[in-house]
Amino acid sequence: MTEAGEKREHRQQQSQRVTPLPKLQIAVLLWFQLGEPMTSQCIYPFINELVSELNITGGDRKKVGYYAGLIESLFFASEALFVLHWSRVSDHIGRKPVLLIGMAGLCVSMICFGLSKTFIGLVLSRCLVGALNGNLGVIKSMMAELTDHTNMAQAFALLPVMWSLGSTVGPLIGGVLSKPHDRWPEIFSNPFWVKYAYFLPCAVVAAFAALTFLLTATLLKEVGSVVQQGHPHLSTDVSSDCQEASQPRGFEPNSHDAPLPLRALLVRPVLLSVANYASLALVDIMYRAIQPLFFSTPVELGGLGLSPAHIGIMLATLGMISGVFQGFLFAKLVHRFGQRFLFLLGMFMFGIVYLMFPVINYVAVRGGLSPLVWFLVVLQLGLSIACDMTYGCIFMYVNTAAPNRHSLGATNGLAQLAASAVRAFGPAVSTSLFAASLQNHWLGGYAVYAILVSLSALGLLAGRQLPVELWNR
Repeated sequence: MTEAGEKREHRQQQSQRVTPLPKLQIAVLLWFQLGEPMTSQCIYPFINELVSELNITGGDRKKVGYYAGLIESLFFASEALFVLHWSRVSDHIGRKPVLLIGMAGLCVSMICFGLSKTFIGLVLSRCLVGALNGNLGVIKSMMAELTDHTNMAQAFALLPVMWSLGSTVGPLIGGVLSKPHDRWPEIFSNPFWVKYAYFLPCAVVAAFAALTFLLTATLLKEVGSVVQQGHPHLSTDVSSDCQEASQPRGFEPNSHDAPLPLRALLVRPVLLSVANYASLALVDIMYRAIQPLFFSTPVELGGLGLSPAHIGIMLATLGMISGVFQGFLFAKLVHRFGQRFLFLLGMFMFGIVYLMFPVINYVAVRGGLSPLVWFLVVLQLGLSIACDMTYGCIFMYVNTAAPNRHSLGATNGLAQLAASAVRAFGPAVSTSLFAASLQNHWLGGYAVYAILVSLSALGLLAGRQLPVELWNR
């Protein structure tokens, strides 16, 4: 039998002895995961209108996109500055306190955003949520502590599902609940709702954050390094409850382990995993920024000229289908083909979906929005589901790259720092390339896609450096 065949048989044997997941703890973490996409994306439907109404641009509507894009990017920019700090703190004081601080920050920042009437107020509220938010890295650390090699794929497959759900619900809340005095004047007749026309969607998201804070404080148990080190702030019942869950998981307990200094984390497994996460985050955020821009741009200018309603329905449908696919099939595909294969397949598919943009526009230019155009659009959206599988795969590589259990938070913090940094500038770069390609007629207006395909190819090459099996934990 070949080496690949032996590894496949080994994975299949392992899949027959899957360790049961701690369902309540995983459920709380997944609920918690909804917070970031809801908070970051609920403002998208109304941010341009809000900027215009506050007269931030001095009446020049051409500048609205600049200020709106800046406000949107500040979330990821400020997160990049502080996420490593919070992740390292979680290695010392525990995951749960850091998660609670982050969720409290989400709640307060959304209330402040809804009450802001100046550009500075909007900026500070978005910076606040980023500065207090180390949630994503800490969630992945805790998820790794609750799993082992037999059920890690099953657990991490659910994180993209919750992100897709939050990305669908967040914009829906922001769009439907904006300006409630216009939609439901008999209920929201108070002058407050006229003055603060966008407070309601922000308040709803803040209420969700407050509820999540209470659920987390009540139900989530601390696991991992803090429990094993016997920190006195943890009660005896929590420690004993977590011991059974933490002992069989992926890291062997070692009383001599301790959080490592940052320099000690800069080893090949960590650096390679973080680099691939950053590469994935870059090509993905550029795709997410280009996609609605392409759909809304007139056909003669390189797009499809679709209405916001059509775009919203398409993206929401895609999010739901992708979430269901990840939840039901990702773990099975990992056990069948392995993490590295699925990661490389997803990175390859990014190049394909980028190449389909000019093809779809070319067909639309020649024959209008024909059935062939819609077939190509559906095909492109379907292929992008394979791209979504890459996140579950790279999450597992990052977590198994950690040198020891007590450096798991810092390792995830490094990864989230890299991802947040590229997400802060990626959308502006891709949309600017889109505009420049059209204005200067580079490659017939399609030069942006050649650049994006090249970035995907580089990401594919980086992914080939990952080991076939996960790093040895």
